[in-house]
Amino acid sequence: MPIEISEAPHVAGAPAQADWRLLAAIIDQTLLNPAASATDIEQLCRNAVEYSFACVVVNPANVALASLLVSGTAVKVASVIGFPFGATTTSVKRYEALEALRLGAREIDMVMNIGALKSGDRARVQADMRGLAEIVHANGAILKITIETALLSLEEKLLACQLAVAAGTDYVKSSTGFANGGAVPADISLMRGVVGEKLGVKASGGIRTLHDAQTMIDAGANRIGTSAGVVIIQEARNRT
Repeated sequence: MPIEISEAPHVAGAPAQADWRLLAAIIDQTLLNPAASATDIEQLCRNAVEYSFACVVVNPANVALASLLVSGTAVKVASVIGFPFGATTTSVKRYEALEALRLGAREIDMVMNIGALKSGDRARVQADMRGLAEIVHANGAILKITIETALLSLEEKLLACQLAVAAGTDYVKSSTGFANGGAVPADISLMRGVVGEKLGVKASGGIRTLHDAQTMIDAGANRIGTSAGVVIIQEARNRT
């Protein structure tokens, strides 16, 4: 059954729309651990509804349950596609995305074909992105492209962002959280510099504190992917 929960308690002396609520509204609360149980997904969704996070990000197998749990609320369900390596074919990614959309996902976080980018195959990378953008947008959803900054050179980061713009995607995202590094402010600033206001920028990977989140926002992120959303918002509320 959908989660029913009262509105998060108002902080005494704070304005109705406190800063912590604005921050919560751009957090993608994430649970991509392959060992995540149904009980874990239920807790993830309960927290997301309580704190009014932007969405919950789950593996495709958990989309249906998460969609049921957050139905009737403003919280969206996002699913990862081609995760975590981006090394599946475009046709497989399209099918995976269509299944996730059918099950209730309203946002898709796709890992780009990293090897193709590093091979200089711009056409293949852009076609991969565009192929997903077509079906995601046809279903009224949002597409984020994970470029995995930790594995890219400066030139490759620039190119990945340029291709994401050209392919008509909605966000560029820094990291899966499964590589050897996560979001760093310099990369977020670089990504924002390339995409301007055409696309959103999602910082993800290693963001665990309020300071981490604020640093990424200051660098240009307008979406934060983290498994520590509750900790971050509790810290923000305590400072209100």
